[in-house]
Amino acid sequence: MRTYLDFEKPIAELESRIEDLRGMEKSADVNVNDEISRLEVKAQKLLSDTYSNLTRWQKTSVARHAQRPHFCDYIEGLTEDFTPLAGDRSFGEDEAIVGGPARFRGRSVMFIGHEKGRDTESRLKHNFGSARPEGYRKAIRLMEMAERFHMPVVSLVDTAGAYPGLGAEERGQAEAIATCTEKCLGLGSPLISVIVGEGGSGGAVAIAAGNRVMMLEHSIYSVISPEGCASILWRDAQARGDNKAPDAAEAMKIAASDLLELGVIDQIISEPLGGAHRDVKATIERLGDAVEHAIHDLEDLSPEELRKQRREKFLNIGRVGLA
Repeated sequence: MRTYLDFEKPIAELESRIEDLRGMEKSADVNVNDEISRLEVKAQKLLSDTYSNLTRWQKTSVARHAQRPHFCDYIEGLTEDFTPLAGDRSFGEDEAIVGGPARFRGRSVMFIGHEKGRDTESRLKHNFGSARPEGYRKAIRLMEMAERFHMPVVSLVDTAGAYPGLGAEERGQAEAIATCTEKCLGLGSPLISVIVGEGGSGGAVAIAAGNRVMMLEHSIYSVISPEGCASILWRDAQARGDNKAPDAAEAMKIAASDLLELGVIDQIISEPLGGAHRDVKATIERLGDAVEHAIHDLEDLSPEELRKQRREKFLNIGRVGLA
């Protein structure tokens, strides 16, 4: 059953009417094909018009959509022989970050990514994609393994941010994020990072400091969530019940088009009309094509060339457009 967002209510009404007519056609000797065709054209146009003019706050809702494909969906759709590896060899296992080697279109590739979970049980198991220190230390271990065996690394980012709990802080959350980011920047293997949903704060960049950084069209990438930003900047307004998160989303420029223009990312992967959740299979295929192309572009570079390219890329962020 399809889940609609608030701004999709007119689309939901049209599509519901189409389904009612189809049910009427099956249960009675009534020809409603012409009316169905007319409504389908109208719904398709409305969907196209809506998604071509999304605000940044609406894109945030799409990026968080419950039916959007997750890390495990990409692994299932793109790889063979995926072997998940657990534990950081220091404290324990963190299932908010999942990773391991797999066969991807004829290559051995190390996949690492956030997994939010699909239902209540799996969301709790994966901590809603918010990793603890052991998750980032596991990612470091997997990147070192990939480097040792000359495998490219692909990271799929989808997190509201690293877990801020007391236990995580006691075990060195900030140090783990910083060290993981450092490992990304110094990795001797190609690192391709894709923001597939939310890219929130250091919890995202810790596995996204790659040679090639891409975003799905309706994903978001920011230093803080719009709600978090609004609570800091407009505390009084929030207390009065005035939702300032949409204003924060606009001010922070969190959309893929903004970040491409600013030089933070390298490529936008287009999504099917209506978002990734409307055609999961097509989204997975498009992401796979983009990742395969990026690996092909980077696979002949030496470790030193990869490190240099990555360093120059991140040092140039903020200099785009400056004379």
